[in-house]
Amino acid sequence: MSDVTLNAAAASPEAAPRAAPVTSTGTVAWLRANLFSSWINTAVSLALAYLLVRWTIGFIDWAFINAIWTVPMQGNVPQTQACRALEGSGACWAVIGEKHRFILFGTYPYEEHWRPLLVCALFIALYVVSAMRRFWSWVLIPIWVGTLTLIGVLMWGGVLGLSYVPQERWGGLPITLILSTFGLAFAFPLAVLVALGRRSKLPAIKTLCVLYVELVRGVPLISLLFMASVMFPLFLPEGMNIDKLLRAQVAITLFAGAYLAEVVRAGLQTLPRGQYEAAEALGLSYWHKTGLIILPQALRLVIPPLVNTFIGFFKDTSLVLIIGIFDLLTAGKTAIVEPAWQGFGIEVYVFVGAIYLVFCFAMSKYSQDLERDLNQHRRR
Repeated sequence: MSDVTLNAAAASPEAAPRAAPVTSTGTVAWLRANLFSSWINTAVSLALAYLLVRWTIGFIDWAFINAIWTVPMQGNVPQTQACRALEGSGACWAVIGEKHRFILFGTYPYEEHWRPLLVCALFIALYVVSAMRRFWSWVLIPIWVGTLTLIGVLMWGGVLGLSYVPQERWGGLPITLILSTFGLAFAFPLAVLVALGRRSKLPAIKTLCVLYVELVRGVPLISLLFMASVMFPLFLPEGMNIDKLLRAQVAITLFAGAYLAEVVRAGLQTLPRGQYEAAEALGLSYWHKTGLIILPQALRLVIPPLVNTFIGFFKDTSLVLIIGIFDLLTAGKTAIVEPAWQGFGIEVYVFVGAIYLVFCFAMSKYSQDLERDLNQHRRR
């Protein structure tokens, strides 16, 4: 090819760099297709955007610009006249500054608050370690056992120079984390066994699993907590008593296990029949076939509903209020019983809701990342 031809090709419009078609791809294209595709969609989108901006500006004014962060004290009585003078135009975050220890730790002895604080940190560290895939082996079991044992020692005390604190003094965030973590940790293996039992060819096992699931799912969690707290002690031998927190923990575990069992069973039924036949063709035993081939694929398929159930039960722990256990939400409600702070419940509920949001959003985000990583082979 001659130099003249090369120069003409280089100078042609087709060879020259062109700008990206922003109107047909990218953010602009998505906005045009989803929010401004017609005059009705445009009007609705603009109206919702206006309301969102108005609400955001109002919330910023209430939560930050017009908010009161501290109030003077007269003796041990807070002077909340400045907060009450706002009449809803600004938040009184002074209630959080005054009551945050009670909301987080309940009636746990004030001078020992470092112990439940350390317990919360240990729970978070345990969640982080469990989320790391390089720890997904048998080594994770002693990590869980050791951490949970240390948590029990810190909360109860009575050893290693720690003063004994009865369970009745526990409350706040540690109770929520204990009930949700222990409940789901024991409920998940129970759910797997029940789900496998419902698909068993042995009539006795299948019937027992079906009865358990249907009976537990047929009643609200409140009724199970009430039975565990009030009725169960009536059947115990005279002089024998089981801790109230343990009874609530068992009720939550049984309730969560029944719901999780149905989620796991859905994953087992979704798995193609060819996977079962291929495992049988390899000559694997039932437990090897289930543990190495069937169950990992089934659980991978139901990650979203599993995490949705986890999030639901994390919030349902607040129902232990009916049996006199002070979880995070209950401690928040009790914090504003004091006359000086009555009327500032919105600030307390926003604070408690933010804590729930952090934990629930973390679970949701992690499940999305985990699902994407485990299902990469499906996109190839």
